[in-house]
Amino acid sequence: MGPNRFRAQVWLTWMLLVGLLVALCRHMGLDVAYVVDRLPFLLGLHLAPDGFIQGAALTLLVTGLSMVFALAVALLTALGRLSRNPVAFGVATFYASFFRGTPLMVQVLIIYLALPQVGLVLGALTSGLIALSLNYGAYLAETIRSGITSVPRGQWEAAAALGLSRGTTAWRVIAPQALRLIVPPAGALFISMLKDSSLVSLMGLWELSFLAQSYARATSHYMEMLFAAALIYWVLSIVFEIVQHRLEVRFGRGIVSRDATTHVA
Repeated sequence: MGPNRFRAQVWLTWMLLVGLLVALCRHMGLDVAYVVDRLPFLLGLHLAPDGFIQGAALTLLVTGLSMVFALAVALLTALGRLSRNPVAFGVATFYASFFRGTPLMVQVLIIYLALPQVGLVLGALTSGLIALSLNYGAYLAETIRSGITSVPRGQWEAAAALGLSRGTTAWRVIAPQALRLIVPPAGALFISMLKDSSLVSLMGLWELSFLAQSYARATSHYMEMLFAAALIYWVLSIVFEIVQHRLEVRFGRGIVSRDATTHVA
């Protein structure tokens, strides 16, 4: 089966399944007008009463900032795991073990509710960003470490023989090869982070799931609001998946070309 025919059949399958989903919603008699009326608020097109962003816009803000901070923390932790310095290795392994071994919700509550007991008071948004960044940074660190160690040691030696510095070797030689293995699991983690960002609602932030539940409780339109929130999360996840796929294609281009050449030979 050719790639174009396969792709067409995949799209046809998706269209049929989406059609079945729409038919199911109509059969349940959902109040679509109610959803349409609240949709601008769910998407974050209107500000919250305090003038701050809300809904999906706040969800994306929390996820985007947490992704940046988690990447920075994960890179430092991965380097610590690879370090021969016992202190750096000990700190990195202790941090990763703690944040991978305790639930994210508990971490959120500790940062937001328990730290004030010892005099450290953080805002709701700051607490959410710290909790998500530290939690996912611990998981992402292992992904980065395994990606780096997957590159053969001979690559470092060959680059040194060519007179390249360690910094240039790491950036120009090792990183592109490691990213081919890092991007898929990292993308899956970031999609999970998008959904786990709903935990910031525990601190009173008006993100997507918080708004959906609030509207549902006020009018008992639980199915409409929760289903609408699920669809928005799904669409956002699809966007993340598209970006991940493009990155996979970009960093895997050399491998694909090499495999194709070997196959022809």
